[in-house]
This record gives sequence, C-alpha cells and structure tokens, in this order.
Amino acid sequence: MKTSFAFGSVIFLVAAITSVVAVQTSAAATAAQDSTAIRPFTVPIVPQAALDDLRRRIAATRWPEKETVADQSQGVQLATMQKLASYWGKDYDWRKCEAKLKALPNFITTIDGLDIHFIHVRSKNPSALPMIVTHGWPGSIVEQLKIIDPLTNPTAHGGKAEEAFDVVIPSIPGYGFSGKPTTTGWDPQHIARAWIVLMKRLGYTKFVAQGGDWGAVITDQMGLLAPPELLGIHVNMPGIFPADIDKAAFSGAPAPSGLSADEKVAYERLQFVYQKGIAYGFQMGLRPQTLYGIADSPVGLAAYFLDHDARSYEMIARVFDGKSEGLTRDDILDNITITWLTNTALSGARLYWEYWGKGYFNAKGVSIPVAVSVFPDELYPAPRSWAERAYPKLIHYNKLDKGGHFAAWEQPELLVGELRVAFKTLRGDKATALNH
Repeated sequence: MKTSFAFGSVIFLVAAITSVVAVQTSAAATAAQDSTAIRPFTVPIVPQAALDDLRRRIAATRWPEKETVADQSQGVQLATMQKLASYWGKDYDWRKCEAKLKALPNFITTIDGLDIHFIHVRSKNPSALPMIVTHGWPGSIVEQLKIIDPLTNPTAHGGKAEEAFDVVIPSIPGYGFSGKPTTTGWDPQHIARAWIVLMKRLGYTKFVAQGGDWGAVITDQMGLLAPPELLGIHVNMPGIFPADIDKAAFSGAPAPSGLSADEKVAYERLQFVYQKGIAYGFQMGLRPQTLYGIADSPVGLAAYFLDHDARSYEMIARVFDGKSEGLTRDDILDNITITWLTNTALSGARLYWEYWGKGYFNAKGVSIPVAVSVFPDELYPAPRSWAERAYPKLIHYNKLDKGGHFAAWEQPELLVGELRVAFKTLRGDKATALNH
C-alpha cells in the first residue's frame, strides 16, 4: 500500500465519518439535553473508503505456515482462514447487512454517562410481552436479527397472536454502536442494572429477559437483582454448576464420584473448555489491551472470533467448505465486519477483564422464574438436576436435538419456539402467582 494513497483514504474516511456524526448530533441536540431521552439512531452508511481499506488489508495479509497437525488442536486452521479471506476480500458485501440494520428501528440513550444503542421493535399486538435480548462475544446485535420478526409477528411464522413479544436488543457497552467505556466498572452486574433502567425508561412495567454467552451472564445478573418488573428470564448457556464442581473442573481434576451420567458429561465438557477451549478468555481476562493485532488485522480479528469453541468452529469450517449449516458465510462475516468497522475488538474484549475470576458457568443464586434451553453443541449440556438446584423456580427445561452456542443466530426457529413455550406462564395474570 502506498503511503500517500493510504493517507488520502484516511482523510476521506475521517471526513465522511465526521459528517455522519455531525448529522446525528444535530438531529439529537434537543433530546440530548435530557440524559434520559430515547433518541432515534441512524445506522451510519460506512464510507466506501473504509470498505476498500478493509479489502486491501485482507489482500495484504502475511500468512503463517500451515499448522503441524491434522486437526484444530493448534487453533484455527490455515485452509479455513484462507477460504474465509478469499470470500471476504472479493465477494462479501457489507451493504446487505447495513441495509438490514438500517431497516430496523434503532435508538440510543445515555445510561450512567454512556450511550447505549439498541434495536426496539414493538409488536402490533398490544398485549405483547416485552423482552430484552442480549448478545455475547464474539458477537453483536447481528446475532439476534433472525428472531425479531418471528417474535414480534408470530402469526406470520407459525405462531399464535398471543405469543407476541416486543423485542429490545441492546449493544453491550463497548460493542457495535454503543459507547466505549472510558473508565472501569462496566461489568455484567453494571450492565444488568443498565438494562433494567433501559426497559423501565421505555415504559415497560413488566418484562422478561433472554441471553446466551455474555448475554446469559448478564441475564443471570438481572435475575439476581430481581426487580419487581422482571417476571422471569431465559438462558441458553445457564449458570448451573455447583461451586465445588466448577472449581474441580477448572483445576483439571477427574470427575468427582457420585455424578449421574448427564452430570459427568457436563463436567467433562466444562473441563475441556477450561483446559483447552478458552484461551481467548484468559488473554482478554488478563491482558486485553495487548491485543493490538486484532484491531489492526481483519484476518487476525476473524481468526480470533472463529476460535470461540470447538463445535462452533467445526460448523464454521464446514460452512467455508461449501456445506449447508445453520449459519452462512455472510452471517459469519457480518458479525466480524461490524466489529471491524466500529473498531470495537478491544473495547469488547475488556468485558472479560472486568469480570475475570467471578464465574461464568457457576450457579449464582437466581430465585425468580427461569427457563433453560439446552442445545447439544453448547459448551456443555446442562443437566436438569443441576438446573433445578441452580434455579429453584425452573419453569421450563428442554433439550434440543440440534444447535450450538449461538442459538439465536444458528437455530432461530428452535429458539423462538423455546421462548414461546418458556414464557407462556409469565403472561397476564399467570405471572403474579409465579412471582409471589
């Protein structure tokens, strides 16, 4: 890349982004005087210079040699990354994802001094149940796009009118279009408090919450806070491990005696996650600022995102081999590209630092109604026995036949079906009896 050309591109890019920001700032000037205002948010049209720069960077990737093993035990494999890069750099079209995002009602509001972006789609059914849905890492609001219409417009997707939801999908602080924290303290507990403020600010006096990955941790924290407005929660990565079991798995100890068959499988899967499958968690939990490489290299970012968990990676590798799976190549690259374009790789990584050592998968003491869906390719298949202990008011538990860690993204129809059933008893007058 010639220095003069790169410098000119940067100047053009900065000017274009400044123009977009200026328009939004002007439009929101009056509303911004009230820090609690809900302001319309316009998803910015990414300057073409930024997309051209992305493709140049992909093309300029300096590749390492092939791994010395025939499997993924050394990490994301060279062949998969080169197939991804070839498609991303030549054929992928961000404008399609941009158009999907722009077609949705987007908003922004300030909570505790930070701008929080969210999608908010109200159902036409006036008795719809409000629900806040939280994404995870490596993620963004892109993960939830497929479930919006089936939840808000159920009769068009095989459901009943009375199964309608109002849907709120926020971007976690430091992710996507939300603000980037400039001080410490935006941990899952803080985010949970902010989500409760957001739902009440939207005028909801009763609502439910759902999440997977970080979304599950944040949703569990909302359940711990148990505000009277929160009727119940649904998680697809439930925090269910007893403290001693979680500690033993982390240490690498053999499975304790006395476990049932389901509990032993869950233990062994969690042990694998701790010992072999969460390298990124240690890096981001301890030294997130060191990850300059994923902020500077698109392929570096993509490889880091693909290395989330073994089963998801295997599925994604099959996708780039041309096989049909729950996700498409565009699905995968939409999620990576929004992070690249918003430069949120490191601001998102710091969430791990904020929560390091506090427990992702352990039971946390949630006492409000909880629904659990177990997808077979999740990090671990949560046994009913531990789910019942972790969540005394377990109102729904179901094992699905297919699907993995990114349920809303990969198996939207199955997750929507689960949510319709899970929250059925929390609608209308039925909710009062369950919560009191």
